[in-house]
Amino acid sequence: PTTPSLYSGLIRWYPVCKLIPVLQKGRHSCSLSPFALALQIRVDGPTNGALEYEIVQVVDTGPILRDMVFSVDHEHLYIMSEKQLARVPVESCGQYKTCSTCLGSGDPHCGWCVLHNTCTRKEQCERSSEPRRFASEMKQCVRLTVHPNNISVSQYNVLLVLETYNVPELSAGVNCTFEDLSEMDGLVVGNQIQCISPAAKEVPQIIMENGDHHIVQLQLKSKETGMTFASTSFVFYNCSVHNSCLSCVESPYRCHWCKYRHVCTHDPRSCSFQEGRVKLPEDCPQLLQADKILVPVEVIKPITLKAKNLPQPQSGQRGYECILNIQGNEQRVPALRFNSSSVQCQNTSYSYEGMEINSLPVELTVVWNGNFNIDNPAQNKVHLYKCGAMRDSCGLCLKADPDFECGWCEGQNQCTLKHHCPIPENQWLELSGTKGKCTNPRITDIIPVTGPREGGTKVTIRGENLGLEFRDIASHVKVAGVECKPLVEGYIPAEQIVCEMGEAKPSQHAGFVEICVAECKPEFMARSSQLYYFMTLTLSDLKPKRGPVSGGTQVTITGTNLNAGSNVVVTFGRQPCLFYRRSTKYIVCNTTASDDGFDKVKVSVRVDKAKIHQELQFEYIEDPTILRIEPEWSIISGNTPIAVWGTHLDLIQNPQIRAKHGGKEHVNICEVQNATEMTCQAPALAMDPNHQSELTERPEEFGFILDNVQSLLMLNKTNFTYYPNPVFEAFNPSGILELKPGTPIILKGKNLIPPVTGGNAKLNYTVLIGEKPCVVTVSDVQLLCESPNLIGRHKVMARVGGLEFSPGMVYISPDSLLSLPAIVSITVAGGLLIIFIVAVLIAYKRKSRESDLTLKRLQMQMDNLESRVALECKEAFAELQTDIHELTSDLDGAGIPFLDYRTYTMRVLFPGIEDHPVLRDLEVPGYRQERVEKGLKLFAQLINNKVFLLSFIRTLESQRSFSMRDRGNVASLIMTVLQSKLEYATDVLKQLLADLIDKNLESKNHPKLLLRRTESVAEKMLTNWFTFLLYKFLKECAGEPLFSLFCAIKQQMEKGPIDSITGEARYSLSEDKLIRQQIDYKTLVLSCVNPDNVNSPEIPVKILNCDTITQVKEKILDAIFKNVPCSHRPKAADMDLEWRQTSGARMILQDEDITTKIENDWKRLNTLAHYQVPDGSVVALVSKQVTAYNAVNNSTVSRTSASKYENMIRYTGSPDSLRSRTPMITPDLESGVKMWHLVKNHEHGDQKEGDRGSKMVSEIYLTRLLATKGTLQKFVDDLFETIFSTAHRGSALPLAIKYMFDFLDEQADKHNIHDPHVRHTWKSNCLPLRFWVNMIKNPQFVFDIHKNSITDACLSVVAQTFMDSCSTSEHRLGKDSPSNKLLYAKDIPSYKNWVERYYSDIGKMPAISDQDMNAYLAEQSRMHMNEFNTMSALSEIYSYVGKYSEEILGALDQDDQAGKQKLAYKLEQVITLMSIDS
Repeated sequence: PTTPSLYSGLIRWYPVCKLIPVLQKGRHSCSLSPFALALQIRVDGPTNGALEYEIVQVVDTGPILRDMVFSVDHEHLYIMSEKQLARVPVESCGQYKTCSTCLGSGDPHCGWCVLHNTCTRKEQCERSSEPRRFASEMKQCVRLTVHPNNISVSQYNVLLVLETYNVPELSAGVNCTFEDLSEMDGLVVGNQIQCISPAAKEVPQIIMENGDHHIVQLQLKSKETGMTFASTSFVFYNCSVHNSCLSCVESPYRCHWCKYRHVCTHDPRSCSFQEGRVKLPEDCPQLLQADKILVPVEVIKPITLKAKNLPQPQSGQRGYECILNIQGNEQRVPALRFNSSSVQCQNTSYSYEGMEINSLPVELTVVWNGNFNIDNPAQNKVHLYKCGAMRDSCGLCLKADPDFECGWCEGQNQCTLKHHCPIPENQWLELSGTKGKCTNPRITDIIPVTGPREGGTKVTIRGENLGLEFRDIASHVKVAGVECKPLVEGYIPAEQIVCEMGEAKPSQHAGFVEICVAECKPEFMARSSQLYYFMTLTLSDLKPKRGPVSGGTQVTITGTNLNAGSNVVVTFGRQPCLFYRRSTKYIVCNTTASDDGFDKVKVSVRVDKAKIHQELQFEYIEDPTILRIEPEWSIISGNTPIAVWGTHLDLIQNPQIRAKHGGKEHVNICEVQNATEMTCQAPALAMDPNHQSELTERPEEFGFILDNVQSLLMLNKTNFTYYPNPVFEAFNPSGILELKPGTPIILKGKNLIPPVTGGNAKLNYTVLIGEKPCVVTVSDVQLLCESPNLIGRHKVMARVGGLEFSPGMVYISPDSLLSLPAIVSITVAGGLLIIFIVAVLIAYKRKSRESDLTLKRLQMQMDNLESRVALECKEAFAELQTDIHELTSDLDGAGIPFLDYRTYTMRVLFPGIEDHPVLRDLEVPGYRQERVEKGLKLFAQLINNKVFLLSFIRTLESQRSFSMRDRGNVASLIMTVLQSKLEYATDVLKQLLADLIDKNLESKNHPKLLLRRTESVAEKMLTNWFTFLLYKFLKECAGEPLFSLFCAIKQQMEKGPIDSITGEARYSLSEDKLIRQQIDYKTLVLSCVNPDNVNSPEIPVKILNCDTITQVKEKILDAIFKNVPCSHRPKAADMDLEWRQTSGARMILQDEDITTKIENDWKRLNTLAHYQVPDGSVVALVSKQVTAYNAVNNSTVSRTSASKYENMIRYTGSPDSLRSRTPMITPDLESGVKMWHLVKNHEHGDQKEGDRGSKMVSEIYLTRLLATKGTLQKFVDDLFETIFSTAHRGSALPLAIKYMFDFLDEQADKHNIHDPHVRHTWKSNCLPLRFWVNMIKNPQFVFDIHKNSITDACLSVVAQTFMDSCSTSEHRLGKDSPSNKLLYAKDIPSYKNWVERYYSDIGKMPAISDQDMNAYLAEQSRMHMNEFNTMSALSEIYSYVGKYSEEILGALDQDDQAGKQKLAYKLEQVITLMSIDS
């Protein structure tokens, strides 16, 4: 091969043959032997006659190096550039999909593997050495013809013969396939293959809309390879879609016309008799081309038509008719067939509406036998006409088409047919007659009526009877006594003469127009009523006096008499100024581009032959330019303001801005401020209103129309972007919103703030209530409009850009009016009060002037307080309006990190214990192992004995030292042992619950207290039973809204500051955890380097500048590991935050370091604001490093505050304990320094006035609770609705719930308890308060998440609301009620309704049979058979036997059934085996 030159990163492939003298075989006379690879690489240079067949991009940039090497198998070539090594396959035959492209590519390696239907190398094609299995030349490609190649859709199972060329031997067989219609075996006979066409049910339905045929691919498929290796087109045609003879027989298929049946068919035998079959167009029945068929209106007349091959109707068939469609009305007329070549529509008169049309072409159809059309290929029409229509004068009448035979009837003064004129002999004028001239010409109008004396004016004279030929008027026209020469091109016979004026003498000033028609006799002469005047024209000034060199300036030239004459020519220097309009005082014209560049030019004006002399000049100036526009965006409907900066903008009179999109152009107006600035309204985009795009759009062209300046029509520099239009929702289906005065109006919608990158985009909204505008506050999804002081019903109208939308009406109800007595009494009381106040004031004034000062001081304090209150309320309200779309959109994407079944059950059954023995193998010394296992197996048999288990539990519960904790532990251990026997566990649970109910009622406790607390083994077993059986429901249904609520709370809390020490937050549902100070903070967006992949794009993270460094790290971890469960993420404590500054410096940020500020024993944790980290900074999380500060201060920092602080943040135990824990507020014992973050904890006494503020001011911040509650409302509603509905999102109610509720109802019936409140309370205590409240407060039992103290506090408020919703007692609310009760006071009644409906729906459901329940329980047991170590659990239970063995054995001795089963003896055996000293 030639040595490649170093060129760009392309290689070109060429076959090389001359260079390698080996045995010539194969294509291109090239060898394909592995030793002499037929390949030439050229990287540039001339081809020297070689055939280039492929160019391959090998490396991204730069030249290819000389060194290239083949792989060992010679399949690939290794190629290098400066920075890259690439492996290039020697061939890529697989890219060619057909034989012709494969063999036409010129690649010497490639050939066509016929039966595999692929392009490949010969050695890769199976059995390629056999004849015709591998094609290496174009002429060897498979070809296929089929005979017949079309059949009718009504022909089935037709034998088709396929001739094949270049097909290999097909001994394995072949299939014929008609696309997806049918497939059948083909019969191979020599080089022919016989196939059968599809059966009736498989033939495609061919209808007229798709033409008269359907093309399918007839394919041959090899049975050996299963691949299609050849195909050809095959046509199914349908003659019956043709409904006329000509379209039938002119079809390219074998279609015949049966003329007596009027059908098209592929089978001529179906025609009724021989002469009725038509195969050629000339044999079709058809009308022949006729001369113009003229029929006067209201004249009875037959219409005779020439035709050929007209069929004679047979017996039972109806005769011929003509159908005329006149102005949409069908008129049927009987017709007579004279013979096969002539038909006549019978004597009839026709008419049409109106006198505006003098001739109406009407479609004519000839039919027979009702609806059998005769073809009308010449499209003959009947022309109906009225002589009198639009021919009101003799001249217009005689001008009509002579074939109409119209004439002027003088007696009636109208245009008629001859036989309609009463005395035709002497009153009838017709064009061909002797009296063929109209008398009494008349002039009705002349234009213009003024002109210059120099002449050249073209005067248009209009009137009646102004001759029928030009020669009639050619020489007899005078205007104001001056000869005016008629022009042939302007003459309209009888109606108009145009003539050109000669020059007038100075003595001639005005006169009439006079004409003679043909001869100057009185009856042929006419004179105008108008005068024509000769004028002198003058010019005085022009405006503007300058314009751009490209032209397009509209110039107004002023003067006198400028509307005289007929033709105006204005020139500026050598350039024409295009005439636009004129009046007596001015001429307006548009300048054209100047050839002479920038210059002053002379202005000249000519009117007809007069040149007006006046020295006027116009100056051409450099074209305007556009330098900048702002903003570079709008909305689809346009009409938003755009500021434009440029040069010479004041030259332009009507600047416009344009945008072209989808081939359509829109323009809008601009207003020039000065030479360098103008303001434009953005053009709209041409979008289909029904298909409003939700995407941003870029116009194809965007620019300015500045007179004729072409260069600015398209701006190349701009990236002008269109965002979706704002969309508003209607108020409600009725369209009327009822409000109290002063209540703000909220308009909901979307796209209200365009998503402009890196900018705070604002649109200018106007909202009108009736006629009054209101003050508007905008968020992305709603407008808040402070309603003006109005009452009554008003239409609301929102306007933005080019859009107007009305969401409906508002009805502002007036405050109730007072009655007359009330008004009188109020007036009297008011009067007395005023007198009293005046008296007091006088006394007060006399008493002291000092109090004035005090009053002023108080007044200032009150004003101050009031403004703080107002500001906070307004903020809180605005926060409430910010929508929750942010939350929901963020939650949609991430998956839900459910815990597995074992972890979930362990967290509920044994909370707070991470590594419980039941998860491990039993740990026993080796020498005891056998005995202990034997003992535990015996003990397992006892536990599985109901008599023993019940006695065991009852005995333990009767022991005073058996604590609450022990009861819960035993219940959980028993349930873990019985996990694999849930039917038995359920039976025991029912017995224990029945006992508990009996005991509760015997002890005269209020029945509602049943199951209220967990004071018995039974109650904890019930909790565990639900825990086991509701896992599936949690996973499939209730988990999603619970997780959404958790995430929503977490996100909402993190939108505002959270004090990392006290756990208080700006956004909270809990009053205890609310920051009541005004904290100034800003939201920053930091770009975080992805720790997993440094090269991937940086991740934007929203942070507050008041966050501590640990809080920042946690937010970054949340963003980076969004979809990673908590336990698999790195811990914030193990990472350092590195700030990468633009200067290249890197800085580790920490909560405490040498820069930490200390004031008066208070040490403040470092925040981003402390380090002055700006918005948009780049940060990275790196593994923890020991800094000098850490090392030096190790003794103090790590042991005291830092360690406590870390503990606080990363605490993983039961979060409930966090509420009492507020570490780090207690002063550090060694240094006496107290830590703080956002608020100092003021239990330490140094309270400053105004820090915490008065009680009153701090209570104001409670409105924030309401704002937070409003934002989270949807999530709380979703969760409650899911829990309290019997069939949510297609999930059926878990059987366990129905089964347990039915059991409680049975027990109530048994004890004659019919109070619905008691039954309701039992169910609430059994499921919602026992199971669901636990899950709501502790979502970490269900999900792999970390719950911080503020989220915990908010979840507790939700859980309390949930408990209140399940209660039947009324809640009396007052100002002293806790804030969480007040917060959800309005919602609880509707939640209570949900709960009642839920219990009622469950009650109405069909009962579950024990058999079904047992099957369900057995299935659940089987699914989770080996989750726990039973031996370890039994060992744990046995520890209680060891403790209370005497009491348990005593109880078994006293029990009759236990005695019969010798249970005491068996237990003693267990005790013996388990004892250590045995």
